[in-house]
Amino acid sequence: MSRYHPHSPDFSKDEFPFYWLARVYGVYTLQMEQALKPVGLDIPSWRVLFILSERGTRSVSDIALHAVAKLSTVTKTVQRMKAEGLVDTATSAQDARVTEVTMTEAGRLALERGRLATQHIFVRSFEGLTATQVRKLNESLHQILDNLSPRHGEAAREAARPRPAEPEGDADSD
Repeated sequence: MSRYHPHSPDFSKDEFPFYWLARVYGVYTLQMEQALKPVGLDIPSWRVLFILSERGTRSVSDIALHAVAKLSTVTKTVQRMKAEGLVDTATSAQDARVTEVTMTEAGRLALERGRLATQHIFVRSFEGLTATQVRKLNESLHQILDNLSPRHGEAAREAARPRPAEPEGDADSD
């Protein structure tokens, strides 16, 4: 494993996973920005909407954890999104220090526009890969995340768990 360690004499950037992760993330980010801008979204808003679509009402700190972003950055993003009518916020009934965020109908429509605008990126990203290869890639990335930050690794596993169906008309409870 020494060739994967930057301080090793055997090191090669072409065999360094973080080199490829950084490159993939950079290209992904550029393409996502270009695709989202025409539909009135940016990457931080996209992430917030996507997290809310998967998990329902969430606290600002939970969104920050899943987005791997600073709490102050997510707070500003949520405030901007609230002003744009994409989300609503409320103080938690259980803890007055916690702000809960819920996607509005305008947010759902914006997310759908974002999904349509970016679908070609995801299709192209995984061309030539089998479902098994993508699953193994995800497993490896989960392991690396867990190695770096068990808290973020657990959050990723929790987000991947199937959510029980919610009773009709009770979609805002969590």
